[in-house]
Amino acid sequence: MNTRITRVEVDAPYGSDVVATAHPAIGWTTETDVTGWRQARAELELTTADGTQQHVVDGRRSVRVPWPFRTLSPREEVSLRVRVTGVDGAASEWSAPRRIVAGFLADGEWQAQTVAVAKPSGAAEPAVLRRAFAVDGDVRSATLYATAVGVYQAAVNGADVDDQVLKPGWTPFHTRTVHETTDVTALVTAGPNEISVRLAGAWATERYGFRDNAQPVYEEQPRFAAQLLIEYVDGRSERILTDATWESAPGPITASGLYAGEDHDARRTPETWAPVAVVDDVPIPEARVSPFVRRIEERAVAEVITTPSGRTVLDFGQNLVGRLRIRVAGPAGTVVTLRHAEVLEHGELGTRPLRAAEATDRYTLAGTGVEEWEPEFTFHGFRYAEIDGWPGAFDPADVTAVVIHSDMERTGWFDTSHALVRRLHENVVWGLRGNFLSVPTDCPQRDERLGWTGDIQVFAPTASFLYDVRGFLDSWLRDLAIDQIDGVVPFVVPNVLGPARPAAAWGDAATVVPWVLHERFADLDTLERQYDSMAAWTDAIVALAGERRLWEGMFQFGDWLDPDAPPNQPARAKTSADIVATAYVFRSVDLTARSAALLGRTADAEAYARIAEEVRQAFVSEYVTPAGRMMSDAQTAYSLAIVFDIIEPERRAALGARLAELTRIGGYRIGTGFVGTPIIQDALTRTGHLDVARRLLITTENPSWLYPVTMGATTIWERWDSMLPDGTINPGEMTSFNHYALGAIADWLHRSLAGLAPAEPGYARLHIEPQPLQGFDFAEATHLTPYGQARVRWDRDGDEIVVQLVVPANTDADVVLPDGQRHTVGSGAHRFSCTAPSVTDAPSAVGLASSLAAIVDDAEAYDEIVDALSRWRPSAAEDFRLGTQWGEGLQLEERLAHLAGPEVRTEIEQRLTALTARRASGA
Repeated sequence: MNTRITRVEVDAPYGSDVVATAHPAIGWTTETDVTGWRQARAELELTTADGTQQHVVDGRRSVRVPWPFRTLSPREEVSLRVRVTGVDGAASEWSAPRRIVAGFLADGEWQAQTVAVAKPSGAAEPAVLRRAFAVDGDVRSATLYATAVGVYQAAVNGADVDDQVLKPGWTPFHTRTVHETTDVTALVTAGPNEISVRLAGAWATERYGFRDNAQPVYEEQPRFAAQLLIEYVDGRSERILTDATWESAPGPITASGLYAGEDHDARRTPETWAPVAVVDDVPIPEARVSPFVRRIEERAVAEVITTPSGRTVLDFGQNLVGRLRIRVAGPAGTVVTLRHAEVLEHGELGTRPLRAAEATDRYTLAGTGVEEWEPEFTFHGFRYAEIDGWPGAFDPADVTAVVIHSDMERTGWFDTSHALVRRLHENVVWGLRGNFLSVPTDCPQRDERLGWTGDIQVFAPTASFLYDVRGFLDSWLRDLAIDQIDGVVPFVVPNVLGPARPAAAWGDAATVVPWVLHERFADLDTLERQYDSMAAWTDAIVALAGERRLWEGMFQFGDWLDPDAPPNQPARAKTSADIVATAYVFRSVDLTARSAALLGRTADAEAYARIAEEVRQAFVSEYVTPAGRMMSDAQTAYSLAIVFDIIEPERRAALGARLAELTRIGGYRIGTGFVGTPIIQDALTRTGHLDVARRLLITTENPSWLYPVTMGATTIWERWDSMLPDGTINPGEMTSFNHYALGAIADWLHRSLAGLAPAEPGYARLHIEPQPLQGFDFAEATHLTPYGQARVRWDRDGDEIVVQLVVPANTDADVVLPDGQRHTVGSGAHRFSCTAPSVTDAPSAVGLASSLAAIVDDAEAYDEIVDALSRWRPSAAEDFRLGTQWGEGLQLEERLAHLAGPEVRTEIEQRLTALTARRASGA
């Protein structure tokens, strides 16, 4: 028997031992070759400077275990190890010690003043700050606590204190700031020392708003505050605080902005030092809980392009977020300009979607030989970069794209035999990476990059599978609660767009995101902390719904970016905004009721459950006919009623049938926006229309998930047609090529296509129900759950489906095979096989008398018709594909009479006759 603890977890940013609380939650992962292993008890041993403490956990619990030891003190360093015993009585060895460092400050310990450049020459002026200090003894430890309203990097004696970038990140600066806690003991030396800080504005000084309404929200100038605590071996301690004794000087960064980019003059060094100004204090910072932003990856130039206008453009082969690092030599004063964009439009850099964002970096050479430079306090969303002013011959090896984002542990992977779906999933991953940078943003490239609540509300389940986003979203939810006004959640968090206004599916991030963290990470702590925020939002929208329990007639985003909406009217969806709003009233009230029950708030649970039922009944009475039709006869409306469990079980089949019919009538192309797209596949699957879900998934015609893939997309687009088939960017003013919201389909790929889902919070129990789709040879999902790695893979082997799975130790799984067999298994590796689901064959005969429904369901016949029309007149083929209602009662002959002349109709009839003959002969 081999049972061992492979990791001991503690609430700390990924790659760090520094915790933000005196009572951090802890956990551990067990690996064993014992099938069905269950933990009977766990022994915990904490080693501190004054001895050891023990604690025993009886039973199975091993995830987010409350801190069972004495309260940690600031800067205290301890180590934790764990030993487990299974129900079989066998014990593991002790785990390796897990280091834990208390990174918080005691009450009243923050004493630093906030400083800034005393006489700035312009808005958002970058600067260098410094302070000399002396060390007069043997140092036991030196700890730097630092924050900024802006972004900074600190150095001690010329060496940067860490590898983070854009710290401390973005919070509602007027009400919440965070500090880093950095051990700089190795950087201080006996005698004279200096701490220096490079400072810029970034989020704090940016201008927010659209077009002429853009304006600063926080500060005109960046600010900084820090305290360096030096503890000597002899027991003395000394604090170096930001105050009026610090100095500032202009540095080589001459201008810096998130939207504009950064200008750097390497000829300029800090020389003219002046006293800083002490300014209004920032809020007392709290210790960081979110992951650090870091340089994660580097990518070389994939291709050097000379555009039709003669410009040099570099293609990095992937739409990414970060900046460029260049290596260049040339005369002093030479200016190299780097201009960024996500796409090319007709061969030139496509900058129109950037709107007011200049997205341009400039480097002025010092002329000292080979110089290396990377912008420090900005980032861009780009695949392409235009290079101008390069001295001498250009070598693409001298330019590297540096990928940056919040450094989170990768926890989820997916693979499939379908190459386009595989690429779709990879695009989802890159979209997450680009937009999880300090806060969950809508897009990383244009003059926006805001924490839109609606986007993360729909994407949180996908994100929680792919990465450990718990700490990232935990921190962001704190800001959401701060920015709520009378319960109303603003459109973006942090809120920089003016007074908060309620909007369904956007404000509901207050209830949905904490629930997802509990579902995927067993995070009851965040649910408890956010409960007041959840209840406040729920109370606000219940009040708006009034006695009728219907949220009607008010501003809504609705099913945002329905593909049928005009380019400049993205809220004009087929589904009524009132239906969306009331469905989300039910969703939030229901989740708040469930959360209250989990937290032991019985009275709240009962009250909210009662209101939820009132809303449900009002929704059904107002918007659903007795026969099972929605008053908005559109896919999103049906999906909401089905997936949110609003409709009664006895009427669910009727709604599902109509949803499937609408999907077919639309030619299996997407007919949903931000609200409907994440849930339509679940609605079809739950109501027994898996083949319709398959067709919707694999369609490549616009609009579809795979159309952007066929157009070369490497991230998820904001609009289904952000790039038109002719290579022209969508004419709307709002077009992004890196928006993760529509990538929420990946959660269905993980849970349904591959078949790996949580049945209990934190995957304490798995639900494994793979759905082998026709045309797919295999699908696989792997997820690093809080209990260890879980994996499901199915393969098509002739007439059999072979399902292999790995269940982590200390968990169980409910398995539903494609033929309906059910099994319950414990941990370990398991293998099952069953007969493959039957395939619906195409009709043997097809002709002009065939219904349009039969044609769209017959891929070969459909392709023959489109090919014939394309050869005759491409516009007729386009009209046939996009303008046809694929109904049962409509004949192909009738549709062609409006599209093509007699010769083409005759050719199509001959092609279909030949196809029928081939099928009859078995050819």
